[in-house]
Amino acid sequence: MKLEYKPDFEEAKKYWRAYWAGEIIDRPLIAIKAPKGDKRPKGLRGLNGLEDFRLATQQYDEAAATIHWLGEAIPFIQPNFGPDQFAAWLGADLQYNPDAGDTSWSVPVIQDWDVDGREIGYPHGVWWERMLEFQRIAAEIGDGKFLVGVPDIHSNMDALSALRGPEALCFDFLDVPEKIDLAITAVCQAFRIAIEGIEKAGRQLERGYIGWLPFYSEERFVVLQCDFACMVGPEHFRRWILPALIEESEYVVNAVYHYDGPGALIHLEDILSIPKIKVIQWTPGAGNPPLIEWMDLLLECQKAGKGLYLAASPDEVKVFHRNLRPEGIMYDVWVSSKEEGEALIDWLKANT
Repeated sequence: MKLEYKPDFEEAKKYWRAYWAGEIIDRPLIAIKAPKGDKRPKGLRGLNGLEDFRLATQQYDEAAATIHWLGEAIPFIQPNFGPDQFAAWLGADLQYNPDAGDTSWSVPVIQDWDVDGREIGYPHGVWWERMLEFQRIAAEIGDGKFLVGVPDIHSNMDALSALRGPEALCFDFLDVPEKIDLAITAVCQAFRIAIEGIEKAGRQLERGYIGWLPFYSEERFVVLQCDFACMVGPEHFRRWILPALIEESEYVVNAVYHYDGPGALIHLEDILSIPKIKVIQWTPGAGNPPLIEWMDLLLECQKAGKGLYLAASPDEVKVFHRNLRPEGIMYDVWVSSKEEGEALIDWLKANT
């Protein structure tokens, strides 16, 4: 397969295959983007459900052509309605606030699990149909030029929180735990159906998978997460969230976990124990030390056999590289020029 904006796509695939096999060729993975002009191109931001998506995809097409996609960087567009879009596929509605950066949030719809919880086992409705339409449009326009990303999927307990409301859901844990048993089972079923629908519409089955964390995989791939985990203790995490994450990770071939904030570190041992989660993306969160200052935590993840996603500056890449094993590392870097990016790749080769 050829991509106009990634002439060395087949060479990059070799590095990605080695990565998922737990090997390295001559350096760790690094996805580098460099502008062809003197400014970082616009048009690469997330896209929401209120836009003319065909026009937005054409604008992405123009922007992608102004970038050097170096190393293992792959051009792709990702249809996105915001963090609660998975819940919207199951019946919630979304509200947008353009003044808040085009983000969205869900309007909880479940008042009674017996009455309202019967349709959460499969995607349906306007937001689901719109996602499939956007995936098809992006696959059409991007044919031979760029890929279509798997959307940001807040499934498992994140979806139930968006459908029910986080405070009400916490009371449900105590009042009707048997209802949550049924609800989380239904949402895990919806996860599988959603992945299958998206990969057909966006043609990831034939072209490969990539997500909002820009990992490329020729086999079924997803970024997993549960931001709601910071609100529960180990007992409830192990009853509902851990089994759901295990089930979701086992349904795909390659899984990365978006780990968000120190409040969720109480569950670190459990998350690191999930065999099919291959990579951790640690996000310290606002007001906390930057990623470069969490080296002990990153080493702990490596000790458990997990890879790491590290968004970093060129200088930070060199610090991480001196402290971490190269196996399983994926760097995501913007540089000012193609020459700077190529020099960084050469440095990694010389020091691996």
